[in-house]
Amino acid sequence: MRMATPDPATDAFVAHRNLLFTVAYEMLGSATDAEDVLQETWLRWTTVDLETVRDQRAFLVRVVTRQALDRLRALGRRKESYVGPWLPEPLLTTPDVAEDVELADSVSMAMLLVMETLTPTERAVFVLREVFGLDYDEIAEAVGKTAAAVRQIAHRARDHVAARRPRGTVSRAENQAVLHAFQRAVETGDLQRLLDVMAPDIVTLSDGGGVRHALPRPIVGAGKVARLAARRWFTGGLPRSVEPIQVNGGSGLLVRVGGEIDSVLTFRFDDGLISGLYVVRNPEKLVWLERETAVSR
Repeated sequence: MRMATPDPATDAFVAHRNLLFTVAYEMLGSATDAEDVLQETWLRWTTVDLETVRDQRAFLVRVVTRQALDRLRALGRRKESYVGPWLPEPLLTTPDVAEDVELADSVSMAMLLVMETLTPTERAVFVLREVFGLDYDEIAEAVGKTAAAVRQIAHRARDHVAARRPRGTVSRAENQAVLHAFQRAVETGDLQRLLDVMAPDIVTLSDGGGVRHALPRPIVGAGKVARLAARRWFTGGLPRSVEPIQVNGGSGLLVRVGGEIDSVLTFRFDDGLISGLYVVRNPEKLVWLERETAVSR
């Protein structure tokens, strides 16, 4: 039997694919757009003379970053006309992601929302420097800036994120205990138990994309959010289930109605309480919950 001829270009791309997807996803907050960026990067890669590439990983990261920056600017224009709050596209991640604390934090819904407050270039620099540890010269090539400018951008982005990222981080086990209590409260309709695990200033965002019913604006305050949760997800007497899943490197809840995926709930924890509840109902954003997606650094 004739053996297939090895293809160095394909082998190199496949070897770095998970990394490239993660870079694009963290920059875009959209797995669908990240996949499109990977396709564009692959097409660019097939035209390259590999003999001229000294560091294939660095070259591919530069290409995917440039493509993602272009897509991020276009995505910003799409978000302006989006119906209701926009939330990142949730991923069903593999269990090992949670073991890499920095990676899990970087792909969490809470962190992706923080990164939404950065400019496209700030976001690219932050991701490449803080998550993937690239040096300033490499980042400068990727974003088309000088190394000195990249240092300033990195410092500004780091300060911006630090002021907005979750505070008072507790262990993953403690967060899971809080989430389990939330799930039990939802299943039983126990309003007091819901209040016990929520921060007083909890914020809930709901993304239906204009396709499914969702909150048109953020809901703030434990009382309002607890009543909403008890009413919306209480499973008593309904063909509805709430099951724990691994979402974006952390714990989330998948809501099914009649056996079909209805929504996914992800959380931000501050000081051991739920301070952010993010509900994605847009069907176009739920397709990535059908199978696990590998992310890596």
